[in-house]
Amino acid sequence: MSPAAAELVGYLGSALIVLSLTRTSILQLRLVGLAGSFTFAVYGLLIQAYPIVIVNVVIVMVHLFFLQKLLSKKKEFFTTLELNADSRYLAHFVRFHETDIENHQPGFSYEPRDNQVRAFILRDMVPAGLFIGRACDDGSVQVELDYVVPQYRDFKVAEYLYSDRSGLFAEKGRRRIWARPGSDIHVRYFERLGFQPTVVEGGPALMADLDAVVR
Repeated sequence: MSPAAAELVGYLGSALIVLSLTRTSILQLRLVGLAGSFTFAVYGLLIQAYPIVIVNVVIVMVHLFFLQKLLSKKKEFFTTLELNADSRYLAHFVRFHETDIENHQPGFSYEPRDNQVRAFILRDMVPAGLFIGRACDDGSVQVELDYVVPQYRDFKVAEYLYSDRSGLFAEKGRRRIWARPGSDIHVRYFERLGFQPTVVEGGPALMADLDAVVR
């Protein structure tokens, strides 16, 4: 391989390592960091810089170790904690995460109402997500907020929330869930869960029956 091509491999490895440091998801950080360290180890071999190879092989092994722990079938405990409209912790949670909420679900503003479904999704008893929805007269639920804190964005919270295990929907006769996503990120999120384009209350929306939502 020519020196110029080898140098490009080095730049690619460096770029991947820098990119990994910008990831908010621990899983993404590990995966991108693994790719970066592997690429940089290859670069070290190409230029015969063996200290670079050794360091990056060690880093690859560290990433693999923690990825194995992240992806293992460790039993996690999920439950829902339904909330009163005047919950102070709910208000503090929304205020603390308001910038990230605005990025993912622009225009959301919490306004307590009698017909709301409000619950924290607890993951090993840690508030990992917050769901706020409107219980509609036809038995469906409109998603007003479906927010998961960055370190828990691996879809496990969503898979629990939209399953019968959460107790928020099916037990109360609510099987149809719909949303008007406010960002491309949120559109992709609901599409991945199995929501389909439709029209609700005269406007475009994404809807799913709980039986069709990804498990």
